[in-house]
Amino acid sequence: MNARILIVDDQERMGEVIATALRSAGYECDFSSDGERAIALLGDRAYDAVVTDWKMSEVDGMEVLRRVKRDYPALPVIFITAYGSVPSAVAAMRAGAFDYVTKPFDNDELRATVGRALEMSRLRRENSDLRQVAASRYSPESMVSESRRSRELINLVRRAAPSHAAILIQGESGTGKELVARMLHYYSDRVGGPFVAVNCKAFAPGVLESELFGHEKGAFTGAVGAHAGCFERAHGGTLFLDEIAEVGDDFQAKLLRVLQEGEVLRVGGTATRHVDVRMVAATNRVIQDEIVAGRFREDLFFRLNVIPVQIPSLRERAEDIIPLARHFLSIHAAEANRKLEFSPESEAALLRHRWPGNVRELENVVERAAVLCATDRIQPEDLMLDRPIFGRELPFKGSLQDSIDDLVRARIVAALDASEGNRAQAARALDIDRATLWRWIRRLGI
Repeated sequence: MNARILIVDDQERMGEVIATALRSAGYECDFSSDGERAIALLGDRAYDAVVTDWKMSEVDGMEVLRRVKRDYPALPVIFITAYGSVPSAVAAMRAGAFDYVTKPFDNDELRATVGRALEMSRLRRENSDLRQVAASRYSPESMVSESRRSRELINLVRRAAPSHAAILIQGESGTGKELVARMLHYYSDRVGGPFVAVNCKAFAPGVLESELFGHEKGAFTGAVGAHAGCFERAHGGTLFLDEIAEVGDDFQAKLLRVLQEGEVLRVGGTATRHVDVRMVAATNRVIQDEIVAGRFREDLFFRLNVIPVQIPSLRERAEDIIPLARHFLSIHAAEANRKLEFSPESEAALLRHRWPGNVRELENVVERAAVLCATDRIQPEDLMLDRPIFGRELPFKGSLQDSIDDLVRARIVAALDASEGNRAQAARALDIDRATLWRWIRRLGI
């Protein structure tokens, strides 16, 4: 649909000249030789922009602009004036005009100005729509929080979001650490800035440094051009560093310097660049244990841990399991255009499960059940909770230590499941003492 422009000029001939110039660019134009009638037309039809003369008898261009800004604040207004002095231009822009064109004007200049106004208007609408979607998706009110632990977490996020303090989020895999980081961003005054998320574990040490700090052209083989890092891209917004406990000593020292100085030095660069970034980091490890083991710098920990946020595991907030499951089921049932519900037996099975993969595992189970369920009521067998989550068919990923941790985690989770959470029984089944079992549980975040 072509954009519709309202042209206001008390000289009919000039109005026709403007309309002809704009129609040649594909715009639909209405013309009014009277400011009062132009205001009435705005109430009758929807317009995308107004092009108005400055000097008119009775209701002049400034009065048209004032009423448009009062009743249609998003509608761009462009002035056409023979008085192209600096004072008149400044007055128009201060009053909210998008731009002005002086007589005699060039048709291309007029069309370009109107085009910029329409493009700016479109971008503002898209930005507003995206903000509404983001506000709805990450609103604390939209979070499922039946348990006391969840309500305490959301309350902490509400209080911490407006500050500029660094935040360290700790919690097991699948508990929703990035979701909490996004809530912190969208409920801070940095919501208009970028939110940049980086999984530190996904990059080799040298690549991570380039990814976060950027690099200059020729800094290394393959650096064919300068590259802004995540710190620079997050300027004015929030930088979320997930799996922060996985980075090496050298990188920790460089990251600490950036946080202390508020400046980054690109790889291969010689000049630092100031960055204004709110830092949110996360880990699924018990980071105090990493400090004791010498794998994480204590000074970096204190720099990141200004406000600590601990996300409880799903089994620690069992009251959330069924509301979350029903929430996910409503989403996946709607996607499949089906009406589905859980049977009492399947809800009991959901409550008995220990959820080592937390909310992420719960959503996967519900999605799978929604796909496999043959009737409108999900039964325990549709959930497939008796299937091992760590199978031999899974490919090995990460370091050798990661594989060992995965195997130990699977054995401990299986033993705890078999003993219905009784750690003494689980320790006996694993042929280790309870203290050793406790250390493994803490280390692996089970």
